[in-house]
Amino acid sequence: LIDMGNEVHKGYLADLQSRAHWEKNLDEWTKLALQIREPKSTPWANASNVKYPILATAAMQFSARAYPTLIPSDGQIVHAEVIGSDPQGQKKERATRISKFMSYQLMKQMKGWDAAMDRLLIILPVLGTCFKKTFYDSLEGKNCSYLVMPKDLVVNYWADCLENAERKTERIEMSDRILKERKNAKIFLNVELTKPSLQYNLNTSIVHKMTPPQEDRTTPYIILEQHTFWDLDDDGYPEPYIITIEESSKKVLRIVARFDEQGIKQDSEGNLIRIEPIEYYTKYGFIPNPDGGFYDIGFGLLLGPINAAVNTLVNQIIDSGTIYNLPSGFISKNLRLKPGDQPLKPGEWRFVNATGEDLKKGIMTLPDREPSEVLFQLLGLLIQSSKELASVAEIFVGKMPGQNTPATTTMATIEQGMKVFTAIYKR
Repeated sequence: LIDMGNEVHKGYLADLQSRAHWEKNLDEWTKLALQIREPKSTPWANASNVKYPILATAAMQFSARAYPTLIPSDGQIVHAEVIGSDPQGQKKERATRISKFMSYQLMKQMKGWDAAMDRLLIILPVLGTCFKKTFYDSLEGKNCSYLVMPKDLVVNYWADCLENAERKTERIEMSDRILKERKNAKIFLNVELTKPSLQYNLNTSIVHKMTPPQEDRTTPYIILEQHTFWDLDDDGYPEPYIITIEESSKKVLRIVARFDEQGIKQDSEGNLIRIEPIEYYTKYGFIPNPDGGFYDIGFGLLLGPINAAVNTLVNQIIDSGTIYNLPSGFISKNLRLKPGDQPLKPGEWRFVNATGEDLKKGIMTLPDREPSEVLFQLLGLLIQSSKELASVAEIFVGKMPGQNTPATTTMATIEQGMKVFTAIYKR
């Protein structure tokens, strides 16, 4: 058990390291989508740091179209397919019954399934990858389906696909109370664990600008549930198992088979050929990664650089307007004026011990210009490019087309723009 715990933890760290660059990008995309403002010290303290909502708009528009498409209002989510001949119509009747019952399971029995899909369709376009975990929970006594954030399911970045990955590790925060319930139900091994220390993700603190919580009795354990292969019977063939450990102590809490009798494949003589594992996770991908990596890409990668450039241009234009509206310069020491700031109220006239000619010669204003028209045009070009990339045209956000635009042209434009999303829905 000690060797197994160490090996599971070692594999988890190796997979974590393989996707380190992806996690770093994930934090940047999240900050862009949340429009988190950070204090700037250049070109001066507290300079403009506006975040233009390109990424947030694209994610909201995708979610608004995808949600009613994938989850219709009539609640009929599952549609069973009839394969082969069906002269009596019995297959069709059975397909209808299965479709209705499974749709009922999703919408009524699985608490939070609908809300989890709503969250998934907001997160997916930004990060590019999300997961659902579907399994029978013996403690609850029913089928369950949970949303798993991409950071919490650690798979080697160069894995071929989810089903063929040699291991996948889910990172679960579990309070002492829930851990004790699983021990009482004989789901977890009753082993002594040290008091959990504060396992806090510093990247989350950076992204959300939140103060880390204080350690108390509700501080959770970090549980690593690894779906892997292990040769427990020493026959030279690793079988599919789920091994659960506690991260800090690396102690094994649970070992359970990840296969059933139907998954055991044998030849005509009864010799074992292979064991097909049961897959608990479903991967929701946005756009396949061109570099061949496991994690798909979303608008965060596609629109991130453009969004960053737009943010820079917007802030430069605002800073330029601030300089133009609040001019600065130099005052000659030969002028007989009191040192320090001399603010003037609108309509106020003030006496000074100097002539107008002396003021004209003794005060020099820096040659500031109005905000650049070229930067403004470039800003419009980048925003238009981002809309084309994200298929967020004005017609999709409710803006009416021109007065003389034929209805057929409008419908054709909408249909053409929806083709990008139709491919994503299929994935």
